[in-house]
This record gives sequence, structure tokens and C-alpha cells, in this order.
Amino acid sequence: MSIQPTEELILAALGAVMEPELHQDLVTLNMVRDIEINGGQVGVVVMLTTPACPLKGKIENDVRNAVMQVPGVEKVNVKLDADVTADERIFGRLQLPIKNIIAVASGKGGVGKTTVAVNLAIALAQMGAKVGILDADIYGPNVPQMFGVSHMPNPTNQKLNPANAYGVQVMSMGFMLKPGQAALWRGPMLHSAIRQMFSDVNWQPVDYMIVDMPPGTGDAQLSLAQSVPLTGGVVVSTPQDVALSDARRGLAAFEQLSVPVLGVIENMAYFIAPDTGQRYEIFGYGGAERAAEELKVPFLGRLPLDQRVREGGDVGAPIVAIEPDSEIAEAFREIARQLAAQVSMQKIKTSPELKII
Repeated sequence: MSIQPTEELILAALGAVMEPELHQDLVTLNMVRDIEINGGQVGVVVMLTTPACPLKGKIENDVRNAVMQVPGVEKVNVKLDADVTADERIFGRLQLPIKNIIAVASGKGGVGKTTVAVNLAIALAQMGAKVGILDADIYGPNVPQMFGVSHMPNPTNQKLNPANAYGVQVMSMGFMLKPGQAALWRGPMLHSAIRQMFSDVNWQPVDYMIVDMPPGTGDAQLSLAQSVPLTGGVVVSTPQDVALSDARRGLAAFEQLSVPVLGVIENMAYFIAPDTGQRYEIFGYGGAERAAEELKVPFLGRLPLDQRVREGGDVGAPIVAIEPDSEIAEAFREIARQLAAQVSMQKIKTSPELKII
């Protein structure tokens, strides 16, 4: 008489499978959502905390191997789905269909912050997440140009509608200014504008809202932190000492505003000459990673200096969308995966039921 596997035995086996980033088992994390048993064939649905999970392949293999150890199991079909972890404060305060708000900042201008924000937003969308980007950089609202959009759709129900490009909802202060117009706004005006770009816009459901901040630390950072609950902040820096000093100030600003730091990104870390393949570390190398280690915050990854990235940004053709198979597009996607993992880990850190061990 053959042994029949049971749901209890399968759950017990899956209770030993750890989520490699969150360091808790799948059952405790409520990631096992459905088990089907048909004789010796077993189907398992695992709900990931993000479609951009960096270790989804490992999770799938670990689940299959664990279930195969259950007596009577002959074949295992593992289906991975995703339900992005939500920062419940956002809906509680704003009643908006936005799960997470991530501020992308830099201590100084010229480090490629907006380019990084745009390509990360598209990378997350490519991996199946619902993504929005809000351009809060009043001094240089370049997000519309980088996405290749010049205006918003007509309003409905007395609310603005975001533009859509490359699978991302796009809202920018640039839509509200005439070409070449300077935004000479004092703090209260800026505070109101940032708040309205959240509350007076018909946002469709968003897993990750990327907010491109002005460089430096000032009214915009303070206004954003006061206006909306921020899931976390990311600091973009180049490797040289001057940029790193400013990046440290950006990190300190997040900490003073009680905004969790999700990580540091090192941009323009090196240059590969297209004719010779020789590598040049024009601005130095590894400085942002060392700063992250020093300040005990995550290092999300590094990006090279690449002419195609600049050219794509100028004409509204971001490299991740136009050359998805390129090495630099994959570098952006890997940073996006690490960022999504940090958002999920942040939820676990603040959950009263679950703690990272």
C-alpha cells in the first residue's frame, strides 16, 4: 500500500525552508498560500514579498527539494506569485493605493540621481511590479524628458492623471512649469506642491512609488518627510571623496527625519573604453561601498559610467527599456532586486509579529 502525502506533512517540510533574505521560514512568513495533492503529485503556491525577489530561483529549488522529501511525493510543481509588502501608514494617512514610497536622494548634484531613479523604476516594472515615479526635483525636473513624455493626460474628476511610459506612472513638477521657467518657491509652496502631487492625482495601484528628490538637503526633503510616510530612502553617490562627504550628509538627513535608509548606490564607478575594453576608474572606486559599511547601511550595488545611459536619458529612451539585454541594464535590475528586498526586510523589522533573526 503506497503512502499518501498530506497537507500537514508538506507544511511541516516547508516550515524548514528559509526565505534567504528575511531569515524566517516560509510558513511563519505566510508565504505558502496553496497546496494541492493529487496522489503523488503536489502543487505548491508560494507568495513572494516582491516580484523582484533577488533569490526567487533559490526559493523555488528549496521548496521543491523539501517537498520531495515527504514520503509518497513523486513530483512537485512550484508556482511563484508575488504580493508586495505594504507600508500600511501610507493608506492610513493618505488613503492612496500606494504600498511603498521610496525617496531617491543625493548629497550633491551631478551624480546621476535622476538617471538612476528612472532606470530603477523601469526595472521594477519589467519584473512585474506596479510602479510610479514622482519627480519632486523642482530645480531640475528632468524625469519627463528621460521618459520621453511632455504632458499629462487631461484631468478627470478634478484630479490630475499621471502620464504613462515604459509601464511606469509618471508625475512631475516639470508638467506644471513652462519650458525654461524657474520654480522660485519658498518652503510652504513646495510643501503644498509635493502634497498635491500625491493627493490630487488619480494614481492607479502602485507597489513602489519612486520619488526623485532635489540634490542636497533642504526644504524638499523636509517637506516630503512631513507630507507622506516614507518607507525608506536611497542615496546615490559617485566614488570620489567630495561626493561621499555630501552623501554622508544625505544619509544623516534621512536619519534625522526618522526615514529608514534602504541603501547606497555607487554610480559612475568605472568606465570601459568601447574601443579597447580597458577599464578606467575615473572617479576612484569603492568609496560609496566603504561609506555604507562605515555607516552600517546596505550597499545596493554599483553602476558604470556608460555613454549609452546618457544618450538614452537625453532622448527619452532609458537604457533598461531600450537595451534590456545589455550588461548595464542587468546591473540596474540587480540593484532594483536588492532595493525590493530591503523594502521587504524593512516591513519585517517593523512588524510586531515577525523579526529578523
